[in-house]
Amino acid sequence: MAGAAGVPKFAYVGCYTTKERNGRGGGINVYQIDADTGNWTHVQLLAGLPNPSFLTFDREKRTLYAAHGDGAEASSYRVDPTSGRLRSLNRQATSGKNGVSLAVDSTNRFLVLANYSSGTVAVLPLGADGSLGPLADLHALAGKPGPHRTEQTTSHPHDVVFDPRLRFIVVPDKGLDASFLFRLDPAGGKLQPVDPPSVASRPGAGPRHAAFHPTAPLLYVLNELDSTIATFRFDPERGRLEPVEVITTLPPSFTGHSTTSEIAVSPSGRFVYASNRGHDSLAIFAIDPAAGMLRPVGWEPTQGRTPRFFALEPSGTFLYAANQDSDTVVAFRVDQTAGTLTPTGYVVKTGSPSSIVFL
Repeated sequence: MAGAAGVPKFAYVGCYTTKERNGRGGGINVYQIDADTGNWTHVQLLAGLPNPSFLTFDREKRTLYAAHGDGAEASSYRVDPTSGRLRSLNRQATSGKNGVSLAVDSTNRFLVLANYSSGTVAVLPLGADGSLGPLADLHALAGKPGPHRTEQTTSHPHDVVFDPRLRFIVVPDKGLDASFLFRLDPAGGKLQPVDPPSVASRPGAGPRHAAFHPTAPLLYVLNELDSTIATFRFDPERGRLEPVEVITTLPPSFTGHSTTSEIAVSPSGRFVYASNRGHDSLAIFAIDPAAGMLRPVGWEPTQGRTPRFFALEPSGTFLYAANQDSDTVVAFRVDQTAGTLTPTGYVVKTGSPSSIVFL
């Protein structure tokens, strides 16, 4: 549908489907978006997929890729640009277990994927048609596990994030309390660790996801286990990180148990958003334009349970929260000046949502 400039036409929602994950989803759902209201119309269900729990597009937005929670494969799908519908291309082994995040490099020739349960980062080549080729590289992450007795027994890479210039890759490792940095050799698809190869978080923090500022040399790392955000200055030439501050994602009045899940920087570069599971909220922070440090703006309830994921669509007009345990995607309108969120009243019913991407 036509609408405001920059507002996407389609949304793709991945989910959990298996009994082992208490999944109630059907696969990958495709929706058409009304740019004026933010409301969605269902277009397609690509069913029969085991836990397509994290999604990403190639750089040309022609192919959609999925990581499969608890699985050992990644999958690829051709996108019809007019209807938004998906057509399966192929699956490829990742030589690891429980893919949780993936991203495509600047040349559009390689897919990089984090294998959470096996502590490795895999690289798969991409064919001219977008299909996945056999493994090009597999890098095991090494270090001392954190102090948490059950969540930090070994390496658990949880995210794959390219910097804005697409030169470096950041991989937060929840198990090792560290964020690893790599270059990717565009010739052979080999991962090359930066010097130093990682930056440590506080013991027990559990780095989960990360988000770069769109224009300033800043990286925000979301720590799952202690519900904090760590701010780093980023050297875009050498790929090094310098710690700046750590701030809680929870309000001072909250005394229960909660863990974080997703983080995003607004397209304007003025605000950071993070989701809390337990407190079931979206934490809102204003970014100091000079130092990059964060100031709490407020906490907006997600209108559901366990917001595993949320996404700001590219124009920054709407934010959609995926409430995994209440089977809803809830729409919020973003105040571009204050950064605050207002529920639009629109709710999409879909089982166990865990990832959203836009076209």
